[in-house]
Amino acid sequence: MEKVKLAIIYYSSTGTNYQLARWAEEGAKEAGAEVRVLKVNELAPQSAIDSSPAWKATSEATKDVPIVSNEDLEWADAYIFSTPTRYGNVSSQMKQFIDTTGKIWAEGKLVNKVVSAMSSAGNAHGGQEATVKSLYTTMMHWGAIIVPPGYTDKSIYVAGGNPYGTTVTVDQQGNMVEDVKEAVKHQAKRTVMVAEWIKKGRQ
Repeated sequence: MEKVKLAIIYYSSTGTNYQLARWAEEGAKEAGAEVRVLKVNELAPQSAIDSSPAWKATSEATKDVPIVSNEDLEWADAYIFSTPTRYGNVSSQMKQFIDTTGKIWAEGKLVNKVVSAMSSAGNAHGGQEATVKSLYTTMMHWGAIIVPPGYTDKSIYVAGGNPYGTTVTVDQQGNMVEDVKEAVKHQAKRTVMVAEWIKKGRQ
């Protein structure tokens, strides 16, 4: 059987969700997947980016990461989305990309894709869970198959115990409060595993 194709789609202004995406890539490749790490298009003006050293540094460090397209969604068997929370919802950049998927959704090309999600916020109750669940609401409209981590590995407890998807708190210095690397890798491996089951069942 050919490898599971996984698209890891993220938005990251200051680097947190980019790091989550790279850890997910590491876990997925260990699970044998073919992986594309992709960012959504930036909507903020350059003046806003330049006003924040961390934002500017992240923008420059990730300038070679490809921008996701609907063709990537068609290519992939599975997706992992990662976005910071914005008032308990996804970033406007992530939402804008999702809003461009209407055509392939209408053509049934998003049905039975396997999906999981991750998020971050500036405090422990900053809306991370709501952000992950809002992404899953969209995936229900797609007819995708949602694969949350649940409590399927001890790393989830170490990372803060979120069963919906790995989430992390970022302090004022931009550091991750929880140790989430292994939880992210486990979530990616679990996503690939379920995608493999579905891929086998459809062949």
